[in-house]
Amino acid sequence: MSWKPSASRRSAKDSEPVSRVFAARPASISRYWETLSFRLAAGYALAGFAFLFLATASLYLVLLRELEKSTALFIADKLNVLRTMLRERPSDWNALREEIELESSARRYQRFYIRLLDGHGAPLLTTPGMAEQLELARLGTEASNRRGPAFEMAGKRGHAFRVETALAPVGAAAASNDIVQIAVDISQEKELLAGYRRWFWTILLGACGFLPLIGYRIARQGIRPVEEMAATARRISSMNLRERIRAEGYPFELAALAATFNKMLDGLEDSFERISRFSADIAHDLRTPVNNIRGEAEVALARARTMEEYRDVLGSCLEEAVRLSNLIGDLLFLARAESPLALLDRERTDIAQLLGRVREYYEGSAADAGVLLTTECPSEPILAAVDQSLLQRALSNLVSNAVAHTPSGGSIVMSAKADRSNLQIEVSDTGIGIPAEALPRVFDRFFRIDTSRCGMWGGTGLGLAIVQSITVLHGGNVRIASEPGAGTRVTLSVPVALPNMTES
Repeated sequence: MSWKPSASRRSAKDSEPVSRVFAARPASISRYWETLSFRLAAGYALAGFAFLFLATASLYLVLLRELEKSTALFIADKLNVLRTMLRERPSDWNALREEIELESSARRYQRFYIRLLDGHGAPLLTTPGMAEQLELARLGTEASNRRGPAFEMAGKRGHAFRVETALAPVGAAAASNDIVQIAVDISQEKELLAGYRRWFWTILLGACGFLPLIGYRIARQGIRPVEEMAATARRISSMNLRERIRAEGYPFELAALAATFNKMLDGLEDSFERISRFSADIAHDLRTPVNNIRGEAEVALARARTMEEYRDVLGSCLEEAVRLSNLIGDLLFLARAESPLALLDRERTDIAQLLGRVREYYEGSAADAGVLLTTECPSEPILAAVDQSLLQRALSNLVSNAVAHTPSGGSIVMSAKADRSNLQIEVSDTGIGIPAEALPRVFDRFFRIDTSRCGMWGGTGLGLAIVQSITVLHGGNVRIASEPGAGTRVTLSVPVALPNMTES
């Protein structure tokens, strides 16, 4: 006998995906509402609907005003004719009867009716058929109750009329006044406006369905470059920094964004490459003194040694430890220099004396290399508020680089000058120089001109970066100029004093 699942279990299992689908719908819909495409499409649709509504409503109001103006002008013209006839020819009843009774019957559309009353309200002349179209008693009541001269009322057959009542002076002396009532059939105008309103709402209802579709299509078309940029960005990782956004064919704003993004990626790729090179270099620099210390210790412990041999081993280990300590010190200094809390121990310093101390310290190594090291300073003292130890370290890095890369018979000159605001210290040599393509990057951390370990520029690439960090900490800047085979000139420019410092 084969076992079959029960109906209840089977239904529960089958209904689980359906419940998940329905449970997932609100989240997906909410996510759709939060998309930029939906917001842009909704904005386009609302803006288009508002514009269409305002345009059609404005046209409707203009049409309504023009129709009312046309009717008002027609009534005013008729009143003016009747007043003129009553004033100039009050006894010419034939002409008056022709104007009131006959002219209206000749019109097929927008017919009008006129009633002439005496001062007591008794009818004198009436357009034929007026009683069949209007309730004359109600007309008189409405005219007496209305404050204004013009009003609208419905006729017996459902037609709409615009009625206006006015006084018409009789005779040149205007001894008595007749009352003129003019009723103009405006049913055609009402039908025209009603048809316009039907078209108005039909267009708006059609726009409610048409504008969102058009807006969504426009939004999707506009968002497509952004989605392409996002897809490219998703493919970028620390292992794939060569991907770039192709900005061809993009709008100007997105093309500028793509160019900025690509420029950022260029910087990131360059930084990653330099960090990778630095990691390899620093690993080698750290491994070399450690291996030397380990090798010296293993050799010393291999067998019994004399006191002098142990002393040589300890001396060699000490040299490697100093080298390792200096490297670690450089890295720690750069890390501290990046901190916004880094502080300077500024004190008023005689720059000539500072240059003299650096010259004395490197004079021996310069002489061993066959290089002449000198200083040039003006006769009057140059005083500046600087951190002596840091500025001395920056100058030491520059001089040590100059000594290492100046051939025998060359010279190194340290000079200083100052004006009221800035101090300039210059270190120039007649060494081998720096290639022009490497000059823009020599102050970058971890950058070395020659990446080979055996080259003459085989340092870690931290010396000039430390010089720049020290100068920036002082609120200044550093410049370098070099020509291969002719030498290098490095200029440090820092403020002479802080704004709140005074002469002591």
